[in-house]
Order: sequence, then C-alpha cells, then structure tokens
Amino acid sequence: MNHDANARTDQMICGEKYRITVITDALIRFEYSESGCFEDSLTTRICSRDLGKCNYTAEKDDEILNIETACVKIRYDQKKFTGSGLSVKLKGTTCNYGAEWRYGQRIYTLKGTVRTLDGVDGSCELEEGLVARTGITVLDDSDSMLIDQDGNAVSRQVKEQDFYVFGYGHDYMQCIRDFFQLCGHTPLLPRYTLGNWWSRYYKYTQDEYKGLIRRFEKEGIPFAVAVLDMDWHITKPDARYGSGWTGYTWNKELFPDPEEFLTWLHKRGIHVTLNDHPADGIRPFEECYEIVCQKMGLDAAKEKTVECELSDPLFVEAYFEKVLHPLEEQGVDFWWIDWQQGNCCEKEGLDPLWMQNYLHIKDMRDRNKNAVILSRYAGIGSHKYPIGFSGDTVISWESLKFQPYFTCTASNVGYCWWSHDIGGHMLGYRDDELAGRWLQFGVFSPICRLHSSDNPFSGKEPWNYSTDVKNMMIHFLRLRHQLVPYLFTTNVRCHQGEPFIKPMYYLNPEDEPAYETRDQYYFGTDIIVAPITERTSTRTHKAGVTVWLPEGKWYDFFTERCYTGNQKIRMYRGIENLPVLVRAGSIIPMTEEISGNCVNQNPKSLWIRIFGDEEGNFCLYENENGDDSTEDENLACTRFSVKKVLSQQDTSVFCIDAVQGNTAAVPQKRNYKIEFVGCHWGEVMCQKNGIQTDTIEFDEENQILLLQDVSVKDHIAVFGKTDHGRSENTFTQELYELLQHTECEFTCKNEIYQAALARSKWEFVKALEAMQPPDNLMGCIMELI
Repeated sequence: MNHDANARTDQMICGEKYRITVITDALIRFEYSESGCFEDSLTTRICSRDLGKCNYTAEKDDEILNIETACVKIRYDQKKFTGSGLSVKLKGTTCNYGAEWRYGQRIYTLKGTVRTLDGVDGSCELEEGLVARTGITVLDDSDSMLIDQDGNAVSRQVKEQDFYVFGYGHDYMQCIRDFFQLCGHTPLLPRYTLGNWWSRYYKYTQDEYKGLIRRFEKEGIPFAVAVLDMDWHITKPDARYGSGWTGYTWNKELFPDPEEFLTWLHKRGIHVTLNDHPADGIRPFEECYEIVCQKMGLDAAKEKTVECELSDPLFVEAYFEKVLHPLEEQGVDFWWIDWQQGNCCEKEGLDPLWMQNYLHIKDMRDRNKNAVILSRYAGIGSHKYPIGFSGDTVISWESLKFQPYFTCTASNVGYCWWSHDIGGHMLGYRDDELAGRWLQFGVFSPICRLHSSDNPFSGKEPWNYSTDVKNMMIHFLRLRHQLVPYLFTTNVRCHQGEPFIKPMYYLNPEDEPAYETRDQYYFGTDIIVAPITERTSTRTHKAGVTVWLPEGKWYDFFTERCYTGNQKIRMYRGIENLPVLVRAGSIIPMTEEISGNCVNQNPKSLWIRIFGDEEGNFCLYENENGDDSTEDENLACTRFSVKKVLSQQDTSVFCIDAVQGNTAAVPQKRNYKIEFVGCHWGEVMCQKNGIQTDTIEFDEENQILLLQDVSVKDHIAVFGKTDHGRSENTFTQELYELLQHTECEFTCKNEIYQAALARSKWEFVKALEAMQPPDNLMGCIMELI
C-alpha cells in the first residue's frame, strides 16, 4: 500500500480525550480515548485519511462543541460518546426523516453484503451498508488491526472508539467514491477475467480437460479462465496426515505433465486458477515439504505438519516463496482461496480469510503482477482484494432470484466484483430453464463463472440441455466476449471510483420505484438489466419481470423495441433473451473477436452500437496487455460521440476522435462496424480528418456502416439524415407473432387478433379484458401496447 494514512492536522479538532477529523464536507472521523492517545496508522480497512482541503467552522458554546461543514452540523458535549452528547445532522432538505443521527442509534441502511452464500437456498440476511435513505451511515473501525511499515497486521496498542460518519444524503455515488478514497481503490482487473470462466468440482484427467476445451472450440464457445478445483492435487494422502482437503502437489495420475497442460491452455488464451484450501498447512507428503522446513529452520525428519500460521512472517514467506511461486512458474496465473474455517486463528482479532486475501494481493503487487484472486468476502474493505467467490449455493429458482439483489447491494460497501456459481453448485434439481436463466444473469454479472459439483448429472456444458436452451447459452457466452470492450471500460471506471453494478437508486435517488425494483440494476451506466427469475408460461412460452424505466427513451438490446421511461412495465421474454434496456443516446462498444486469445488483447476491429437519436458519448478505455495501471500515460482513450447538427435539419453526426493517451496500447489501425439501432440513418457521408472519403460501405437496409483502416490519429465524422422509422413498434405484426406461438384455442387467438385489427388500441384493451386471455397472455399483449 502506498497510501498516507495521516489526516490533515489543520482539519482536526482535538480535546483531552477526543479527536474529530473533518475528512470531507460529509465524512467525519470521531475518536475517543481515555488515555488521550489516538491512532494514525493504516488499518485493515483504512488506507488514507487525507482526501483534500475542506472548509469547516468549530465553535464552543459553554461545554458544547459545534462543528459545521457544507453538508453536516455536529453537536458534541466533549465527553465520552453518548446519544445525548453527540449528534450529526444533515444540512439541506434532501432527507427530512432521520436526517439527524445520535451516537448509538441504529441505522437502517440499504444493506451491504455477506461473507458467503455457502449452503444458502434462497435468500439470507445481509450486513449493513454505507448508504441509507436517511442519508447518514457509520463505519466503525474500532476493532480493526493495524498495518505496520513492513505490511504486517498487528494489534492496536491504543484502545479507543474510532468510527467514521458518512453524511452524504442521497448522493450515494459520492459516498462510495469517497469510501474508495478512504479505504483504497478496487484494483483494475486483468482483461481476461472479464471473459467466461469454466469451473467444476470434478476429477478431470489432463486428456479429458483438453477434450472438453476442444469441444467448446468446436461449438464456438469461448472461455478465458479455467478453474481447477481441488482434485488438481493429491486428495487421498496416507490416513496419518488427515484429509486431502489441503494440497500443493499435483496429482500425477490425473495430470501427468502439469507444465505441458498449463502451456497448452495458455496457447489457447485460457488463464488458470487453482483451488487452495490452506487451513491444514504443509504436510510431510507434499513435494515442497522439505524445502519449506529448510526455509523455516525445522527438522523435516520429524514429519510434523508446518501449520498454517498467517501471523508468522516466516511461514508466510515460505508459503509464498517455496509453495505457491513454483506452481506459478509452471503456469498458474492466480489462486482460488477456498477458506471455510471461520474468522478466528492463532492471533486474537485476526481474520484468517482477510489475511489470506491481503497477503495474496500484496504478494502479487510486490512482484508487479496483476492483483487478482478468487476468494470469499472478509468484511468492509474487502473490495481491495477482488474477485469475490460467493460460495456454494443450492441449485434452485429461489437461489437465482436472490442473486441479482445480492449483487446490487454489495456495491453499497464498494464490493463490485462478485463471482457466483452460475447455475448453482449443489443439491437442487434438473431444470433446463433455470440453468438458462441463471446463465443469462451470469453474462450480465460482474464475473461469468459457470460452476457445478462432481455429480455426473450437474455439468453446465450447453450441449447437456434442450436445443433451445443450448442455442441460447452458446449465443450468450459469445455475447459475453463481444461485450469485453464495454466491460473493460467499466472496469477502469470501477477502479476510478464508480461501482460497476449500481442499484437503481444510485442514479435515481429521488424516485420511489428505484427502491422498489430491487432485482434490476445498472450494468455500467447506460444499460439496465432485469434478470428473469421465474418459470415460463406453458401457454405463451414467455416469463415475465416487472421493470421500472427512468425518464427518457430506452431500447431493448436484443429486439431493438423502444420503450418510454418514467413507468413500470411488465416485460415478457422467451428463453432466448431477457430485458436488457439501453438508454437513448448510448454508444456501446463491442467486438466480434471473441476467442480466448482475442479476449486477452485489444481488438483490431470494433462493433459500435448506437441507440436512438439522442446525443451521447462514450470513452473507450484500453491498456497494454498485462498492465493493471490506470495512470493517464498507460491508458488509451477513444472517444465516440453522436450529436445533432444544428445547422442542418434532421441531421446527426457520429464521431470517432483520435486516440488520446497511450496510443501504443491499441492497434495502430482499426476496422469499425457501426450499427444504428432504433433510428434510421440515410444519405450517409463520411469525413476523415475533415476531408470527405468514399472508402466506406453502408448497408442502409440493415443500418450498418463499415469503416476500414482507421488510424489512431484519424478523426472520423459520419453525417446522416435521421428519422424514427426503424424505431416504430408495429403492434399488429408483433401481436400476430405472439399469438402464432401461444398455445391456446384457435378461436381465442383469432378473436383477439380481429379485435386488434378493428379497434383503436384503447378500445382493444377494453375488449381484451372481457375476453380474459389465458395465463400471462394478457400481460404479453399489454407490453406490446
């Protein structure tokens, strides 16, 4: 950590036994210590207390200390903290109810996350978060350990009350941004982690795994990460050593040539993570046992287990240097830390899960490697150690229904990179539709990691399912890799302080429906996703979900249908897709280069989708392969924009600016496929660096424009006459298609269709109510209207 934990001394208000630090206008630190000593060190949560200059006033009225900033008023009696002696009140009128907090008062937040979903079938209680409708939340840091100058976790010597009050009102986004500055930013993830992951608890042999990958390639299904569960190592040691849950020696019966195997995967662009249950330490049957003993000054002949004592610097050094690093030299890219032994260890106050996560990320950073692990959540501050493994969930509709909400609320503690067992891990039942809907959610989740148990019937290979589900799965897994340019940009934004997955209330805090539709979320900033978590009707072959759309126009990512916002709509979809809505004016960068090798590189060709005719822009961020720095000189930014041409009626211009920043990070020339969605462009003309060029191909019927060999230095401007012809929703045609595939009486279908042809829409609605269509057909028709 290269953070300075010290706060600005000119923003501290100190008494004999208290210290109050104004960190920002809305973020205040409170300390009380009977000894009068206070802590300035890094803690396991806090990285920096200097967030810049902040104006405030502090005045004493008799024995009362009054502190005021632009956002809060503080009243304190300068004694031990009590409800009557300390209060924080928000200024302004954003949050009328509960806008004052008194010490010790319970705060009902919008929830955070939880350590694990192990064994959960459905929902579970979540921990509190850092945002609340009342506008005030508290982060108590009194029980955290300190980080010394050598990076070791040590106990506090000063016993004090130490907490932070966040008084951001409904500015939830700024609250989380400042939390990131206080507690550390989320590392930038390697590009490959944004692709598809294959994971299964299963005894693959080396040849079987290769055969599986070849089958994926034959089916055109891309993967970027291979997750090898615990059977990669010896799992049946001599009984005197205990269970085989922990292990660091390759099982040569299954993997006779590990280095060749890992090299084979890497050549296909597939990175590798190995499962590590570290709790049982290093035992005598391990290949690395003698060298670990030598490192630690132990007698290997005694065959005593080298215990996993994470508070012992010597063990930690041996664990990484002699156990993990040699495996990484063979080709292991990062580790799946599968700690399931609780939150206590040999050192009081130290959570071994947190310590594992911290040490792994520190070790990778010390060696200038991409900082990434797969591990469970170890409390607030864990966002610094991505990626999160949410645990072994039960395969059920109830589990699927909980995960969108669970993923959203994690942003309320800055935990943006959950990786779920997509499709569920254990128990449960066979349900092709459930597997399909879960995968759809997975593709529009932070991390898309398919997983299953060793039950021979629970594999998530798409060809295991019915034809329609298989085809959808293949399409969506390809889509995930097509979205990587968009995903990597959201990755950069997340590192810079903007959560990837955002609950609806982040961008719409004053809209009541934003709090009611808790299962939908912003995927980035411009896309809303509403996963379907209920079964399909046997009549219409569609399942529904209630979607709230904020004000404006929104386009379905798949069907291109236009919806008017500021309303709730019951949307219905077949198994082929789910509601994914894109704000008008949005520009979504994609690619058709989707293999494992391609996902590791910045693409040579981009597919740009422009939605609607509103103005908008998008800055595509890219960096050099393997570089996790987001300094300006290491990032390349390509800005896309669409604007109205004020001097020409019904004319718009789409621009690709010259690349800014590290131009060496991207291909020096690119091809572009530009698709106009929901708005018809005609009479298209293109300029390159201000000069008209004819070297374009425009398919007006399909609204696709092709540009070849665009240099990083070029500025492209595409002009066109625009109208809404393509965005018109042809009601009777769509109704016919719906009725054609609905399983009900032919007379019922015809009666509905003829009524639609003969009447206005609103007269038709009245007639439709009297007809009482079966199942969810009424809802499907109302969505079309």
